[in-house]
Amino acid sequence: MQQRHFGKILLGIGVVFLLGSCSPFSKLQKSGNDDAKYKGALAYYKKGDWYRAGLLFEELIPVLKGSNESELAQFYYAYTQYQQAQYLLSATLFKKFYETFARSDYAQEAMYMYAYSLYRDTPSFNLDQSNTLTATSALQDFINAYPDSKYRDDATKQILDLRGKLERKAYEKAKLYYKTSGFNIASYKSSVIAINNFQREFPDSQYNEELAFLKVDAEFSLAQNSLENKQKERYQEAISYHQAFIDKFPNSKFLKQSEKMYETSQKEIERLDKQEQEREKEKEKLKNPPAKVTAAN
Repeated sequence: MQQRHFGKILLGIGVVFLLGSCSPFSKLQKSGNDDAKYKGALAYYKKGDWYRAGLLFEELIPVLKGSNESELAQFYYAYTQYQQAQYLLSATLFKKFYETFARSDYAQEAMYMYAYSLYRDTPSFNLDQSNTLTATSALQDFINAYPDSKYRDDATKQILDLRGKLERKAYEKAKLYYKTSGFNIASYKSSVIAINNFQREFPDSQYNEELAFLKVDAEFSLAQNSLENKQKERYQEAISYHQAFIDKFPNSKFLKQSEKMYETSQKEIERLDKQEQEREKEKEKLKNPPAKVTAAN
């Protein structure tokens, strides 16, 4: 019984193998007829069979070199890889195409598809954004090269989308420093630096109100946790950040919290000034001690 069942499985495998080896695609691959392969590749491409079309174009490209068909074969081969979500490979192929066929009618589209393939390969905001920077640069290069292109608006939208990823990445980085600053005083400093960098790079960001407040908070907390000889300077910085914050966001939901830190900073500066004045008085006393009263006097 088991032997009969096993025999059926072997027979099924044999039939599938035989049918596969006798399929039109398999016959086309084995035919050795380049003209038939080229026509077959175009037919598979038009049907949206990217895998088979890609296999045939890949085989044909070396032998078509220098022919009229070579240009279209390379262009379509790049698209077959793009349609199979092989974005890095398609980017490489589209770039090679527009560099090789700079005067081609397809050169502009190929340059755009190179940049767009890189765009499609970019990771989510929480991962390394090196590829995002590369894609942004490629899209901008395309716009510069073809300012009147029909792809210009799409490329512009894609650049804005990529900048959104970079913006979110920078925002999360600044917040991470802020969140961990309670465990390490150096993180207070890093948080302020990261927020300053963010504000310079993304002056119109939706996150700037929150980050402007967090900068006040981080500098205020840094002052509180600093050595006394550093406190006055850092409380003054916190006051400066508060004033910049309320100037830009006078109706912020964080206003009351920032005002409290501002008032405390002022009081702390007054306290530190008073202590400094008292220390100066003590120094003066030590320099000029009162004259001793003698018995004769």
